[in-house]
Amino acid sequence: MNILVIEDEPNVAAFIRKGLQEQSYEVDVVHDGLSGKRHALRKDYDLIILDIILPGCSGLEVCRDIRQDNPLVPILMLTALGTTDDVVTGLNAGADDYLTKPFKFKELQARVLALLRRSNLSQESSQLQVADLTMNLNAKTVHRAGREIKLTAKEFALLEYFIRNKGRVLSRIDLLENVWELNFDLNSNVVEVYVNYLRNKIDKDFDCKLLHTVIGMGYVLKEESQ
Repeated sequence: MNILVIEDEPNVAAFIRKGLQEQSYEVDVVHDGLSGKRHALRKDYDLIILDIILPGCSGLEVCRDIRQDNPLVPILMLTALGTTDDVVTGLNAGADDYLTKPFKFKELQARVLALLRRSNLSQESSQLQVADLTMNLNAKTVHRAGREIKLTAKEFALLEYFIRNKGRVLSRIDLLENVWELNFDLNSNVVEVYVNYLRNKIDKDFDCKLLHTVIGMGYVLKEESQ
């Protein structure tokens, strides 16, 4: 697990780093807001521990910028300011939890474990996958073999329904009722058009095809070997 600590007080930063490293975490430490922002946006961290009062730019600003780029990474905010308004401000900036200085390492450790556990559960429940095709429901992203695939909102919804029903042949009526949720004219070719759009994006540049036509019955998402 990789953790980024953004803390301008050297003694506090060293205390946190030592305790986390003893728990077998990989820890990077930076001492100002601008450096913290650069590190957070350049490398994937499992958790960020962020002080509010920082030189360069405030922890609140750093938190907001990180959240715009990465909505999923857990952020634990540290501060000497412990009023209800301060807590609310930090949480509204995008922090997941808030710890007031001074604190004991056991308390920090408990917060870290809780945030990592919650993050892992959230990511597991938000990830759908077939073969090397992955969909993140929270981030609204799709990747195949590590390559990002850009989809429209309707294409994303169609692919999600296919993945949730992988291996099952879906008729045009199934797709119209569950993806469009409208009573289209049965003569409409909207399903065929969108399946073709989707196939061009997720299959065209890959040897292993996932989206197949079952003549006279509909479509199925599965690996070719299945």
